Amino acid sequence: MAPTTRNTTKKTISRSIDIWILTPNWMVIIFGLVGLIGNAIVFWLLGFRLRRNAFSVYILNLALADFLFLLCHTIDSMLLLLNVFYFNIIFLQCFITIMMVVYITGLSMLSAISAERCLSVLCPIWYRCHRPECTSTVMCAVIWVLSLLIYMLNSYFCGSLVNKYVNVYGCLVSSYFNTTYLTFLFVVLCVSSLALLARLFCGAGRMKLTGLYMTIMLTVLVFLLCGLPFGLHWFLLYLISDVYTVFEYKLYEASRVLSVINSCANPIIYFFVGSFRHRLKHQTLKMVLQRALQDTPETAENMVEMSRSKEEP
Repeated sequence: MAPTTRNTTKKTISRSIDIWILTPNWMVIIFGLVGLIGNAIVFWLLGFRLRRNAFSVYILNLALADFLFLLCHTIDSMLLLLNVFYFNIIFLQCFITIMMVVYITGLSMLSAISAERCLSVLCPIWYRCHRPECTSTVMCAVIWVLSLLIYMLNSYFCGSLVNKYVNVYGCLVSSYFNTTYLTFLFVVLCVSSLALLARLFCGAGRMKLTGLYMTIMLTVLVFLLCGLPFGLHWFLLYLISDVYTVFEYKLYEASRVLSVINSCANPIIYFFVGSFRHRLKHQTLKMVLQRALQDTPETAENMVEMSRSKEEP
């Protein structure tokens, strides 16, 4: 009975391990492919079909970051399921670098969107008179460069890029700086979002609900529920955990699936908000996305302008 029991136990353990490997990776591939198509459509429409404004520039860069994030995770899951290993360690490190840089960029873009929208609501006169026109473009460029530098420095000091060089003190300082920076972005995101909610539902001068309001609020909510656990695991648990256990591996896989769902959900949110309370029969994707980023309440004049934009090539 003992050998039989041992064999049964081994089979049960191997099956549970296979399930925890196959299920998350298949989910990543399925959600990843859907998200790749959605973010590609958003990027194409905002980049080549719609006029850009202060907030559509952020959404354009967020769609690019989500696309690259989903692409990395989808390729990673496909290689794992096919039992294909990375060609060399340099390719693996570049792959991980892209994955983490675009995650930091996505969080930074969300914080910038929420903070700038909050500033435009709380200080409308100053915002309209003193805000430079190229602020969004400059901010996006700074966010991309800063995200790359932050993770590259951390990888360098911790020996990820150069295996022979490990600076313990530099690695510790860099890791804590990354955690502090992400915490700062999280605080900015939460405070500005709460301020928008308070201005929307409380007080005498309540703002009217617009497509842009709904888009920002839903995107932030989905990120807090699905995107944040991945960052907490990657940047926080590694600092307080010395041993990588099976439980932590399961947490990582769960956070990875949630992060993919977050990047996949953003285009769905845009098209849901844009098509809310409207018939889809005579609507194009261009009009739906334009309505989702509209910063004014819908009126008859807005509907006429939308119909004219539809007729434009």
